[in-house]
Amino acid sequence: MIPEKVLDKEKTFHDQWASTIDVEGIKVKDYFEACTAPENRFIIQQLGNIKGKRILDLGCGAGENSVYFAKRGAVCVAADYSPGMVEVALQLAAANGVEIEGCTENAIALSFPDNSFDIVYASNLLHHLPDPQAAIKEMYRVLKPGGKACFWDPLKHNPVINVYRRIATSVRTEDEQPLDINIVNFVKSLFSTTTYDTFWIATLWIFLRFYLIDRVDPNQERYWKKIIIEQEKLQPTYQRLEKIDLVLKKLPLIKRFAWNIAVVATK
Repeated sequence: MIPEKVLDKEKTFHDQWASTIDVEGIKVKDYFEACTAPENRFIIQQLGNIKGKRILDLGCGAGENSVYFAKRGAVCVAADYSPGMVEVALQLAAANGVEIEGCTENAIALSFPDNSFDIVYASNLLHHLPDPQAAIKEMYRVLKPGGKACFWDPLKHNPVINVYRRIATSVRTEDEQPLDINIVNFVKSLFSTTTYDTFWIATLWIFLRFYLIDRVDPNQERYWKKIIIEQEKLQPTYQRLEKIDLVLKKLPLIKRFAWNIAVVATK
């Protein structure tokens, strides 16, 4: 299947999803500061002060990221291949009293000139693309010298989460390809410095509990949204399991079995 058809299928899926989103129910802060948002907590720590920075939120989705950045004083461009999602992002910004720019973009062929942004951020984007490396090259191209690219995405190596993927077919697109952890080596080949971490190993017990004990249908509720929405209730369990993850990740090869990876690289 040619990349354009893959992207068009993604566009249709996300446009349909966008039509169901209620922006009033989105708590923007939780997506970056909740205990169950370790990927974004890692990225924000690496970025430091973003006030006045020009940020491209690539694959902006419902706009939680763009709005959070704007609230912290950044000048943010929310870009997505789905026009429906861009519109939701603009609505979320208005509901939160901030301004962002919205545009429709193909992540593997951006329309922006070279050296346009201080930061390019992408959450849960690369695994939707037919060529993740092409998108990373574009992120590098549009960054200013010294700018930072940051992204987080799911990895392909964990057998438990792979079972979940085979079950949760209604809330995923069939062309999604979780990343190989060796994507880090490709990033290192382009950027001057690269740091990364992985998240959710023992903490994946929360997913198992959703399915085995709480009997939450993974085709009716998106588990990766549920962990944010219910972060206060999940906090005691998550924090206990996170301590185990910190130990496990010190062991050889264990990091690759995490659910997600977060990367921050400097041009």
